[in-house]
Amino acid sequence: MIYFARFIIIFLVLVVHNQILAQNYTQQDSIRGTLNKYRSCYDVKFYDLFIMLDDIERSIERSYNIMHVQANTNFDKIQIDLFENMEIMIIEFEDEILSFIKNKNATYIEFPRTIKKGEIISLKIWFGGYPITAKNPPWDGGFTWSEDNNKPWVGVSCQGIGASLWWPCKDHQSDEPDSMKITISVRSPLNAVSNGRLKRDTSYWSNYMNSWMNEYEWFVSYPINNYNVTLNVANYSGFEDILIRNEDTLDLSYYVLKKNLSIAKNHFKQVKPIITCLEKYLGSYPFEKDGFTLVETPYLGMEHQSCIAYGNNYQNGYNGNTKFIDNLEFDYIILHEAGHEWWGNSITTNDIADMWVHEGFCTYSEALFVECYYGYDKMLSYLKNQRKFIVNDKPIISDYGVNKQGSRDMYFKSALMLHTLRSLVDNDILFFKMLLDINKDFKYRCIDGDELINYIIDYLKIDLKLFFQQYLTQSSLPEFNYKLEVTGKDVVLICNWNAINGFDMPIKASIGKKEDIWINTSNKIKEIKLGNIDVHDFRIRDDLFLISLKKM
Repeated sequence: MIYFARFIIIFLVLVVHNQILAQNYTQQDSIRGTLNKYRSCYDVKFYDLFIMLDDIERSIERSYNIMHVQANTNFDKIQIDLFENMEIMIIEFEDEILSFIKNKNATYIEFPRTIKKGEIISLKIWFGGYPITAKNPPWDGGFTWSEDNNKPWVGVSCQGIGASLWWPCKDHQSDEPDSMKITISVRSPLNAVSNGRLKRDTSYWSNYMNSWMNEYEWFVSYPINNYNVTLNVANYSGFEDILIRNEDTLDLSYYVLKKNLSIAKNHFKQVKPIITCLEKYLGSYPFEKDGFTLVETPYLGMEHQSCIAYGNNYQNGYNGNTKFIDNLEFDYIILHEAGHEWWGNSITTNDIADMWVHEGFCTYSEALFVECYYGYDKMLSYLKNQRKFIVNDKPIISDYGVNKQGSRDMYFKSALMLHTLRSLVDNDILFFKMLLDINKDFKYRCIDGDELINYIIDYLKIDLKLFFQQYLTQSSLPEFNYKLEVTGKDVVLICNWNAINGFDMPIKASIGKKEDIWINTSNKIKEIKLGNIDVHDFRIRDDLFLISLKKM
């Protein structure tokens, strides 16, 4: 009966758990977020995307994506993704028209024969339609239709919501093409800027569009995740620059509205010290063949690979707010989005539940730039300023397989977690070498958060499982409870951790002008003799460790 009762309890727990999941997630969440057999059976090698943009109708016309894929297993049916408001006209494969079935945002393609494991095939998907308009870009994804001097100014942002809102693809973060061609056709006199290098531009008359068209062919030489693929359409002016290093150079390209050309040339001078500092800590800029590009957009910004969206209006700070960056003098959007070239673009997580890898490491890279450019004390002040943005509302890691991000604390809380790790390691040479090696060993890869955590544990030779569990899976910070008691001439620290079971992170405390001391405690209350000190000189170094303090 004991075993039966235990079985009933476990069964009821599972039922309740599944009911909760059913309430929170839909079938479409699972279809989008899970690598089911219709997605895991193939690997994308190359996309050849052609977009004809109608700025008047706000539509995509007569466009296609040629998918080059390799079979991981035998298959005769696959899933691709395109939002249900968009239309797939036909799908071509080996001179045949394939049949397909749409299930809202997913499309299932049936093949006339079995595709064998290891075989590389290509299929051409013709599509069009009216892509959704972003309500609050870039956080709420979609197209942004704006104007500059009575001419169209168009951009797209789709992180989280997915690239399939505007073009058909295998819309899962774990699968990136090895390279990509992007061709965009727009009405003259507009320009179209996309990822990678411009390989060709030409003009032609289109009877269908009843207009002269400008066509731009861009090529991406590296793996690229789907949400980073972009288009930017306006009457742009462009200018070039070069970052000179010790042994080589990096091409810098800028596309801005004509009215902003002069101010942009001055404002974008800060790109060079930003990249130089980031390279110091993270290694060489990862997309050197494609160069580094900023393009002016009608929304605030986005880390589109080698084609960073910039809309901060040539101001320092965040949308003009310099208090956000502790009253320092740099453009937050340039720094943060440039940091994503390493964290998010070169190294990408398989599931957006692990976006702390993108945002946490990128946000901490901001602090490293501040340390590089302004000094260590300014860096500590910068992190202290960021701490007030932490909300501790829910776990940073979300549920896997349902295309769901965790708390917005993935930015600042994750960044200060990494600074806590640096303080715990107490060896900057080792810590900074680890950052360089992470970017070397995981370059151009899609990874799980756990894979990176295990790498860090092995690298530092410290058991950090409970450390990451506390910061990433719990909504609250580890709470350090303490009090000081005076016994004769001696002071005794009584303390413990209010955190997950087994949490025993050492932290530092300062006593006047003396060298910092380490405090080791656990969930259990511990007494530590501090000797003959002035209690007013005692301070927990919460500028080095992200913790909450509570006096007993």
